[in-house]
Amino acid sequence: MTTVAYQGEPGSNSATAAHALYPGCAEQPCTGFEQALDAVTLGTADVAVIPVDNSAAGRVADVHHLLPESGLFIIAEYFLAIRFDLMGVPGATADQVECVRSHVHALGQCRKVLREGGWRTLVTDDTAGAAREVAELADPRHAALAPPAAAGLYGLDVLRAGVEDDPDNTTRFVVLSREAVVGPDTGEPTMTSLFFSVRNIPSALFKALGGFATSGVNLTKIESYQVGAGLDASRFYVEVEGHPDERHVALALNELRFFSTEVRILGVYPAHPHRLAR
Repeated sequence: MTTVAYQGEPGSNSATAAHALYPGCAEQPCTGFEQALDAVTLGTADVAVIPVDNSAAGRVADVHHLLPESGLFIIAEYFLAIRFDLMGVPGATADQVECVRSHVHALGQCRKVLREGGWRTLVTDDTAGAAREVAELADPRHAALAPPAAAGLYGLDVLRAGVEDDPDNTTRFVVLSREAVVGPDTGEPTMTSLFFSVRNIPSALFKALGGFATSGVNLTKIESYQVGAGLDASRFYVEVEGHPDERHVALALNELRFFSTEVRILGVYPAHPHRLAR
């Protein structure tokens, strides 16, 4: 049985993604992303399932800072349609609600219903954790925004279903393992994730990325962030379509390495069907 670490509590979106990827898996809920990654590094979990970005809220804070230092590798990606229900204690009604609890991202993805209700909000560490807290409070004035599974898990009533602002709201998760899983290029749609730091020369970033353009490689994501307290050390996270063994991808990576002080491939993995359907 595969043991899967994730940030959050049972009933969270991360738990749903974990079971979709590994049906019947053993869950290892963690209080934070760092703890979930450490569980894999230390061997108490086989893999970690971690959200990296959301179609409405953007990238998940802190994750890209943790990934390069974790020593782990991306072996798969998964897109999960995000649904939130407003839930309260048994017998409660939406009219009784005064305070709504949830994770900051969930609150940001359900602004319309919160505005319509005029409720004050309380940020929690996790969406499913918010549902658990409401169940423990047993107070009809408190409600939670949480995934549908959390209502049954914590014995709550759904006061309003499907309250997310965007019906196409989607979160992308990645699976991280201690060992890289890089098979040969089979011609199937493949993604490559990597980090790099450019050399301290004029137009270094332009030159480093130029190889992707001239080689016809589709770069689907590029994000930058600072390393440490200084303002001169930027690291870039990039995702490209293709396998490193493909000639045009290999040429682009060679040019990237020439203008960079560090290039680290974080993972080579199959493109999820959701990506191909867009």
